[in-house]
Amino acid sequence: MLELTMAFVSAADEGATAGMLMADAPSEPGAVLRVGRDKAVCRLSTPDDWLFVSRVHLEFLCGPDGAWQVTWLRGSQPDPSSEVRVKVGEYAQSISYGGTLPLPRGGSGEIVIHDRTAPRSVNVGFYHEA
Repeated sequence: MLELTMAFVSAADEGATAGMLMADAPSEPGAVLRVGRDKAVCRLSTPDDWLFVSRVHLEFLCGPDGAWQVTWLRGSQPDPSSEVRVKVGEYAQSISYGGTLPLPRGGSGEIVIHDRTAPRSVNVGFYHEA
């Protein structure tokens, strides 16, 4: 099972979170969870006017062995207006635009989509149940 929580944070909400959402999916091969502005295909959706988040920004995919990975999908622009970082404990790593990272099995962490043009972010917490 992969569990996701998402919160929107902006300068106006400093010290607080707004829009807390949750989604989960069983760790079955081919299971998918998406994060973005397109409510038709994304289980976790950001506000429509947060254009630094693509229509479909992050895709969590369960592989044949039950392990999950996250991909920062390329959007319609050649250069992104955001940065994406994965934090697991003390460890933090950027995901390249169009890149994929495996999530730790039986672990938890946070993926932060940070707007390069304004002090706001989308924080997606994850827990991969072993």
